[in-house]
Amino acid sequence: MEEECLVQVEENKQVIFRGFIEGTPKETDLQVMVGKKIELKAPPKGSGAFLVKNLYLSCDPYMRGRMRDFHDSYLPPFLPGQPLQGFGVSKVVDSDNPNFKPGDFISGITGWEEYSLIPTTELSRKIKPDDIPLSYHVGLLGMPGFTAYAGFYEVCSPKKGESVLVSAASGAVGQLVGQLAKLHGCYVVGSCGSSQKVDLLRNKLGFDEAFNYKEEPDLGAALKRYFPQGIDIYFDNVGGDMLDAALVNMKIHGRIAVCGMVSEKNLSDPQGIRNVYNLITKRIRMQGFLQSDYIHLFPRFLEHVISYYKQGKIVYIEDMNEGLESAPSAFVGLFLGENVGKQVIRVAHE
Repeated sequence: MEEECLVQVEENKQVIFRGFIEGTPKETDLQVMVGKKIELKAPPKGSGAFLVKNLYLSCDPYMRGRMRDFHDSYLPPFLPGQPLQGFGVSKVVDSDNPNFKPGDFISGITGWEEYSLIPTTELSRKIKPDDIPLSYHVGLLGMPGFTAYAGFYEVCSPKKGESVLVSAASGAVGQLVGQLAKLHGCYVVGSCGSSQKVDLLRNKLGFDEAFNYKEEPDLGAALKRYFPQGIDIYFDNVGGDMLDAALVNMKIHGRIAVCGMVSEKNLSDPQGIRNVYNLITKRIRMQGFLQSDYIHLFPRFLEHVISYYKQGKIVYIEDMNEGLESAPSAFVGLFLGENVGKQVIRVAHE
C-alpha cells in the first residue's frame, strides 16, 4: 500500500478532552497540547477527504452533553484523549475531493485544533468570503442562527401582536429569536444574567424589555410584571426555574419551544418541573426540537437572514476569544454566564 505523503510536519496545536466529567466543566478538563509535534498527512487518494486550516471555532452549550459517557443521545460522547469536535469555519489547504478545492472556505464540523482532516463532506458546506464576516457562519448563519429561525417560525408558530419571552436572550440563539420576533410584529421580553446584557437587549438588539433574572427574587412575579396579560410564546434556552415560572404565566393555547436546558447541563440529578399541570389547564403546547429536524429549510433561512442583515434589520453580537489557548476558559465561561453574545474562538486569521 502506498505510504501517505506528508503535507506539513509542524506543531498542530489541539484542545484535548481529558475524560468524562460531572458537574460544572473546569478548564483543567481540557488540555491544550502545545509543542506536541503531529504529522499532517495528505488526504489519501480515493478517500474524498480534505485537509483544512481552522479559522474559527464555535463554543456551544450542547457540547457539555458530549462530555459524559451517555450514548442514548442524538450525538455520541467525545472520546477521552482526543480533540474536541464542534462547528467551525475553515480554509481548505489540500483535498482529494473535487467539490472542495484548496483555497475554499467551508463551514461544518471540525476538530478543536489548528488543522483537521475532514473525512466526509456530509457535514460541510462551502461558503463565500463576502461582505458578511466569516465567523458569522458559526453563529448568525450557522447552527445557532438556524436553531433560532426554525424554532421560532416552525415550533412557535408566531402571530403578529403576540407576546414573546426569550431566556438566555443575549446568547447565540436568543439574540436572533428576539429580533425575528420583533420583525414579525411581536412584543418581546428577554431574560439574561447581567445589567450589561439588559442594556444590550434593550438598546442594541431592540427588545421591548429585558431583565436580569439574578436580581429577581420571584421569577413568577417578574414575568407577571412584564406580561400582565400572559405569555403567548416562550422560547426556552435554560429550563429550570425560568421554565416553571413561565408555565404559570402562559396564556391559554400558548407555545413553548424547548431549545436548551443550560441550567440543567451540569446537574447529575436534574431539577423537575413543578408547574407542569398548567400544560393541561391552559392547553399549552410544549415541544422540544433539533435544528436538524428542519434542515430542508436551511436555504430559505440563509436567504432571509442574509437579507435582514444586509438591510440593517438585524445585528449579531459576538464574544471573540483569540487563540486555541483561550478555548478552555471560553468554554467554561459559557456555563458561568461570562459570554456576551455568541462565543467564538479565533484560531487563525483568514
